This record gives sequence, structure tokens and C-alpha cells, in this order.
Amino acid sequence: MKFKKIIMRNRILVFMMVMCFYGTVFSQETLSLSLEQAQGYALEHNRTLQNASIDIKISEASSWQTLATLLPQVSANVDYTNQFGYEVDFGGGVISMPNAIDYGGTASVTVSGAQVVGVQLKKIAGEMADVTLKKTEKDVKDQVKTLYYSALVMEETLSLLEKNMDNLEQLMVYTEQSVKVGVAEQTDADLLSVQLSSMKTNVNSTRRSLEMIYNSMRLQLGLDVNTEIELNETIDELMNYNSGVSLLDNEFILANNYNFQLLEKNVLLAQKQINLKKWDYAPTLTAFYKYTGREYINAEGGLNFTPTNMFGLSLNIPIFSSFMRSAAVKEAKFNYQKQLNVFDDTREGLIIQHRQLSYNLSSAVENFETQKKNKVVVQRVFDNISKKYEQGVASSLDVTNSGSELIASQSSYVQALLQMVTAQIELEKLLNIENN
Repeated sequence: MKFKKIIMRNRILVFMMVMCFYGTVFSQETLSLSLEQAQGYALEHNRTLQNASIDIKISEASSWQTLATLLPQVSANVDYTNQFGYEVDFGGGVISMPNAIDYGGTASVTVSGAQVVGVQLKKIAGEMADVTLKKTEKDVKDQVKTLYYSALVMEETLSLLEKNMDNLEQLMVYTEQSVKVGVAEQTDADLLSVQLSSMKTNVNSTRRSLEMIYNSMRLQLGLDVNTEIELNETIDELMNYNSGVSLLDNEFILANNYNFQLLEKNVLLAQKQINLKKWDYAPTLTAFYKYTGREYINAEGGLNFTPTNMFGLSLNIPIFSSFMRSAAVKEAKFNYQKQLNVFDDTREGLIIQHRQLSYNLSSAVENFETQKKNKVVVQRVFDNISKKYEQGVASSLDVTNSGSELIASQSSYVQALLQMVTAQIELEKLLNIENN
């Protein structure tokens, strides 16, 4: 009886362990996404993009700090003094110093041209942070799109390789049977065995590459590493050759490019820096108002030489700094000239880049069409030779060579497809347009 209880308890324990295992497996989250959904998810959860949003808030807080220097500054104070009955002898009499609480407040305003320019600089910095955020959003969406297409292309590659492997396995079975009955040589089986092993290696390598792509996508989407991603769109559904080719007719508007916008802001910043350095020659005016009150403790009062209300002006006039201010202005002008040179150089570079990316897309489209046709032809040749081999008309070497050509053509097709997608995304990024 005791032995039966032990068995029953072990069975319950095993059952609970199995249920925990299946609970863990089935609780693993699977995220099914279209390309548009993947991009939208990344915009909400990508950590780099979140930091760019935080930079906007940091810029706003920094701008307000600079702006606050132009606004009145108010402070209050409360002081308690206890002189422990100290007495002052004025010759004609003795006065005991009372305990007192002093209180008051000060309001001041400082005005200088440098503060105004500083506010302008912070505003430009805020605008740059906003452009950077938009640029980061575009970069994230483009990276997700590239990874999405790459995963689909790699899955198609895996599908082609697995199909080839199935064909080779069937030929391998046929060859081994032919060897057994004496109508085929063992070398034929050996050749096919080597090619099949090579094919399996390629399949495993492709699976690992596909997993790396999914890991990169998880990182862009801000997902847990154990979250499964399911792509619910196919490469045929997403590929729009007409839209890709139509990009070649789009006019390149420099002002729409985020890099160009940032360059313009950099030039404006450098120009404002000159004005900021020039304001070091100007005087600074400070106005203040001060109120002071006193309350006596356990006494009727005493001497108080502090005025209740006080107003004052302070004017600071810079006179001579051993040419330090002059050198600072020259430095700012040199930096401005450098920014102008970088601006002109980059502007021309963007125009050249547009031409190059257009050439790349044109070549990629042409190459893809060629490789697509070549893949179909080589597939027909392989199927034909396989049938001839089964009929005893073709040799195993013919099958091996045809299989190698098929793998090469499929690889070229996949690479051409990926190159066309990459060229399209790069041109879209430069033109700053959306084209899913």
C-alpha cells in the first residue's frame, strides 16, 4: 500500500512538471506583424528612438533655463539674531540689543544682448533635436523594412534549398536502389551523397542566418529575445516593381533631406555664435529691488539702520581684455566659414549621391529581371536532367553539375532581389519619402 502511494505521488509530480513545461512553451509570446505594423511597433518601443524623444525634452528644459535669465529673479530670506542681552554704551546711556527676526526679499533683472542670442541658440538647438528625432524615426522605419525584407528573402532562400534537398534525397534513394540491383555505380551514389551533405550544410547555415535577422529585428522592435516573430506578408505581396522604378522619376528636393536640414541649422548656429561673441563688447545692466523688515522678540524695539525699501542699478562696461574678445570673434568667424565649406561640400555630395543611388537602383532592377529569368531556365534544365538520370540517359555527374548550377542561380536570384530592395530603400531614405 505504501509502495502504491509512492508511485502515485511520483506520477503526480511528473504530471505537474510536464504541465509546467507545456505552460512555459505555450506562454511564449508570438507577435504576428505586417511590415506597416512592424514599423509602427518599432516607433513605439525602439530604445534609440525613445532616447531621441528624451533629447527633445532635454532641449526644451535647457531652453527654458536660458530664457529664465531674461526674466525677474525673486528670492526671500529670514534671519534670526540673538545677542544675549548685549548692551551698547553711548556715553549718555546704555541700550540693550534686543532679539530680532529680519525678513525680506529681492527681485532683480539682468539685461544683456548675449542673453538674447543665447535664447536664439537654444531655440535652434531645439529645432535640431526635432529634426534629429524625425531622422531617427525614418532610420528606424527603414531598418525595420530592410530586416523585414531580408527575413522574407532568407525564408525564400531556405525554401528553395529545402526543395533542392528533397529532390536530391529522392535521387539519392533512387541511386542507392540502382546500386543494389547493379544498374548504377557506387561512385554515383557517393557523388550524390557529397552534394546532399553540402546541401544540408547550406540549409543549416541559412537557418542560422535567418535567426540572426530575426534577432536584429527584435532589437529594433524593442522585444524580448524569446519573443517569436511571425511575418504575415510575403515578398510577392510587398514587392512593387513599378513603385521602385517610379522612384527614378522623383525630383531630389534637398530641403526635404534631414541631413541637409541639420546642416542648415549648423550654419545658422555658427552664425549666431559670431553675434554671441560680439555681444561681449556690450555693457550689462542689472536692476534690483530689495525689501527688508524686522520684528523684535520680547522687546519694544531698538536701533535699525537698514532701509525698508531699496532700488538700485548696476552697469558693467567692458573696457579692455587684452584682445581676448577680439580673438573670440575671429575664432567664431573661422568656425562659421568652416561650416559654410562643409555645407557646400555636403550639398554637392548629396546631389552626387542621388545620382549614384539612382544608377544603383536601375542596375539592380535590370539584374533582378535577368536573374529571375535565369533561375527559371536553370530549374527547368535541372528537372530535365533529373528525369534523364532516372531513365539512365544522364550520369550522376550531370546531375551534380546541374544541381550546382541551380544552387548558384538561386543564390544569384536571391542576392539580386535583396540588392534591388536595398537600393530602393536607400533612395527612398535620401528622398525622404514613404513607399511601403
